[in-house]
Amino acid sequence: MDARRWALGLERAWDERRRRRRALFRPKNFRIETYLGYGGPAGVVVGGRVLDNPPPPEAVDGEGVGAAIRRTVGHFLTDDLPGVPLRVTVGAISIETVSDDDGYWLVQFVPGEVTGPWLEGTVELAGEYRRLTDPHTTPLRILVPGPDARFGIVSDIDDTILQTGVQRVGQMIQTTLTGSELTRTPFPGAPELYRDLAAGVNPVFYVSSSPWNLYSFLQGFLRHRDFPTGPVLLRDLIGTDAGRARKHERIESVLDLNPGLPFVLLGDSGEHDPQIYADMVKAHPDRFLAVYIREVRLDPGDGRVEQVRDAWDSEVPFVLAADSDAVRRHAESIGLL
Repeated sequence: MDARRWALGLERAWDERRRRRRALFRPKNFRIETYLGYGGPAGVVVGGRVLDNPPPPEAVDGEGVGAAIRRTVGHFLTDDLPGVPLRVTVGAISIETVSDDDGYWLVQFVPGEVTGPWLEGTVELAGEYRRLTDPHTTPLRILVPGPDARFGIVSDIDDTILQTGVQRVGQMIQTTLTGSELTRTPFPGAPELYRDLAAGVNPVFYVSSSPWNLYSFLQGFLRHRDFPTGPVLLRDLIGTDAGRARKHERIESVLDLNPGLPFVLLGDSGEHDPQIYADMVKAHPDRFLAVYIREVRLDPGDGRVEQVRDAWDSEVPFVLAADSDAVRRHAESIGLL
């Protein structure tokens, strides 16, 4: 049994024990957490999580390391609520769903006429849950490309716009634990580049391999550093029997909901973005305008990115960029800015 399956089994055993113990008690801090949704002419996707713990405190300027660590750890020590009946309403359409074993919920449907750039909706209890009867109606927002959008932007986060140091595992863990959305640093020029690419009308979708537990932190970072507002599509911390969610599927979902919109892909050379993006361009050769890979490798001579680039057989530009200015220059040269 590999480590992931062992961890998955341990998580299930712990969750089952906790559920049996608490099944008879009314939740004390019930809340429906919503994630920024996304959509297009072919429908919308909305999701979130149902929890029984207060939201973590917001970061403040000058806070100590201890406060930052407690908040980060709190993102992972959640009391998730499974089997919660929910009703999601967008426009005139309502759909019912149930939270899964980890408290997550996700629905995709066509709410009728879809016009951007933003749709509003609600999610609420669809029936009694452990003696809770109040609907706990919670607002949700959905990003939908408007009629003026020329293209969409799909971007990785870690080591693409947020300096993380994924290749230095110890440093990455320390930085994640002790930092906050107020102290973490974007790459120079990245916020300005993304605002210019978005131009107020082109939607940005952030797709990362980080777990959903870091959703509020990542949205806070994007907001604090003035990146364009957009959905952040993450993955479950451990995964399921089928494995962890792959980036491919999340990007495919964005493409499927916006069949008439071309996209720009931005990632980094630290892990798997070059190959993932090569797979996407091969599968959808007419859907992409450019691929940009930020160079962050500790050993740029390892040949991994060059192997992808040398095998590139598409007319879509593949650009290995040293910094944000290099991306900007190329984007200007092909009319994206």
